[in-house]
Amino acid sequence: MKITQKIRIAAILSLVLLNISCDQISKTVVRKTIEPYERIEVFKDNFVLTKVENTGAAYSMGSDLAPVLKILLLQILPVIVLFILLWQILIKTNYSKETIIGFTFIIGGGIGNLFDRIVYGSVTDFLILDLGILKTEIFNMADVSIMFGSLLVLISALFTKKDSFFREKQREL
Repeated sequence: MKITQKIRIAAILSLVLLNISCDQISKTVVRKTIEPYERIEVFKDNFVLTKVENTGAAYSMGSDLAPVLKILLLQILPVIVLFILLWQILIKTNYSKETIIGFTFIIGGGIGNLFDRIVYGSVTDFLILDLGILKTEIFNMADVSIMFGSLLVLISALFTKKDSFFREKQREL
């Protein structure tokens, strides 16, 4: 393995770990300092901290599934998908930097939420934004990573001439 390939792999894994760490540190602080459903207005009603434990996926979807289905759909399947994505960006060298960085954010955020589901049985959500036209449901830093990474991958797929994850898959069909 060439030194540049080792550096590339180390950079990818470092970005994934950085995303996981930011998510887990923020959730640990919230778990220790904010009571469930306590409302802390950081900036009026525009930026609010609160703590909710979500036993499902986004918007609590799947929280009422049977335990076996919940484990299959919210733990096992995400582990497989995240492993495949990580494997793809580690072994394929023709993706744009933006695509690789985007996927490291998606993978890091996904692992952060997955870790919560496996270890705590729920995902800790704690942020709410209300900027008038932009009003969010409750979310966490892993969700921010996933959304930012998704946006980066989408922009890369639309505007980068280098192969994106999607263009390469189309050629294989």
